[in-house]
Amino acid sequence: MQHSMVSTAFEVTGYKTIKTLGLVRGITVRSRSVFGTIGASIQTLFGGNITLYETLCERTREESFNSMAQHADALGANAIIGVRYDATEIMQGVTEVLCYGTAVVVEQG
Repeated sequence: MQHSMVSTAFEVTGYKTIKTLGLVRGITVRSRSVFGTIGASIQTLFGGNITLYETLCERTREESFNSMAQHADALGANAIIGVRYDATEIMQGVTEVLCYGTAVVVEQG
């Protein structure tokens, strides 16, 4: 990953955008395994954080983020601004996670 800055803001303090390269995105589609669903169901009996789903969600977000970053790298960006996540349940137990932002070239100043 060549870019060093990723921000949910639309500008990076101390830097100016010298070129906007466009929308970049990463999409990951995940399903829960039968074993994961059973394990999570057991965890719900005890209340609190359901770590099996937490791990699955974090891994899915990371994969979509990394895919977006690779897309930005391919365009020659050194930063991504306006980063957001979106998730949609495609069917029961299958979720799409989208990470998107704007690939830019910034310089200090």
